Amino acid sequence: MGELPASRKMRHYAAMTDPIQAPLSHKFDLARLGTAPQRIEVVADDAARAGIAASFDIPAIASLRGDFVLALARAAREGDRVTATLTLAATVTQICVVSLEPFEQTIGERAALVMLTEAQAAALDLDSAPIDPDEPDEIVANGTVVDLGVVLTEQLALALDPYPRRPGAAAPDEYAPPRVSKFSALAAIALKLGDDVPQ
Repeated sequence: MGELPASRKMRHYAAMTDPIQAPLSHKFDLARLGTAPQRIEVVADDAARAGIAASFDIPAIASLRGDFVLALARAAREGDRVTATLTLAATVTQICVVSLEPFEQTIGERAALVMLTEAQAAALDLDSAPIDPDEPDEIVANGTVVDLGVVLTEQLALALDPYPRRPGAAAPDEYAPPRVSKFSALAAIALKLGDDVPQ
């Protein structure tokens, strides 16, 4: 299981996500989080997986689960804020870029997140702040409510291989370079040197 590369991290604005169109929704009010860390499991059912696969333009998602652990953390500027770790596990079907055949692969990722209320995000002026790739992803809630289903879906999108290749896949014959015999190669070199080609 790996962590998402820094180049693929992003800032999420949950307030900008239309909950009606979200295939997977699991809302949590950050204001309800107590002093003890809270574990929340989000599992996509058949309908949600089909909707996510369609939105990603991939053939299928056989399974998708996210384990969130949320905890309060003291921050200097914005007071208590919610930090979270997400352990993502999925089985997806993608199209091999080499053979153009569908194949199934498993995905396991772990991501560090910071969940901010709208008020906290406004105080930090995140719109003008650059994204630091070395810092955890920032999730901005709708008020104090964050949709963990949307977060899980977005993290899966970041974890998908943009150029999926089935193990052992070989290019079709029409795209494969022609095979050159040792004699042909030797003859080509001899011609370039002006020597007689061996018979």
